[in-house]
Amino acid sequence: MTERLFFALWPGEPQRRLLAGVQRDLPDHRGRKTHPQDLHLTLVFLGDLDAQGRACAEEIAGQVRGAPFVLNLDRCDCFPRAGVLWCGTSARPQPLLDLVQALNDGLRGCGFCPERRAFEPHVTLARKSRPLPARALEPPIIWPVSAFALVIARPGQCPRYQVERSWPLIP
Repeated sequence: MTERLFFALWPGEPQRRLLAGVQRDLPDHRGRKTHPQDLHLTLVFLGDLDAQGRACAEEIAGQVRGAPFVLNLDRCDCFPRAGVLWCGTSARPQPLLDLVQALNDGLRGCGFCPERRAFEPHVTLARKSRPLPARALEPPIIWPVSAFALVIARPGQCPRYQVERSWPLIP
């Protein structure tokens, strides 16, 4: 039996409320909004893992070291071909990039192949949407990050995602 898993940054309640407000204030996009309890920033998508693959991924996560950092979510944009509306950062903090790199490097030993596309840190606000113009987010959402999480997708449930385990960022 397999589980659909990913590593993510999970917002605190203040950031979640602010993201839900941005989501609520989007112009008409005819898309499907992400449930507010499902808002997150994916670091590494793992896909369907069996018990052995999950154990390996958790072991790697426990070995990852990285400094806490602050995300400054200051823009809204879209991936037009995918129909995804999102909120993200115009300046990618180096500790975020280092965290993603450390996870990907470690996961190679578990037989995981990293994503080929460049990492675009974002929080998905809606799917199957018509494109909207990019805009600055004023004021920006300040998100202090001190941990990352292993998240499971539960198809057919709402909210859909559940944090299974988390690890603190330790320099």
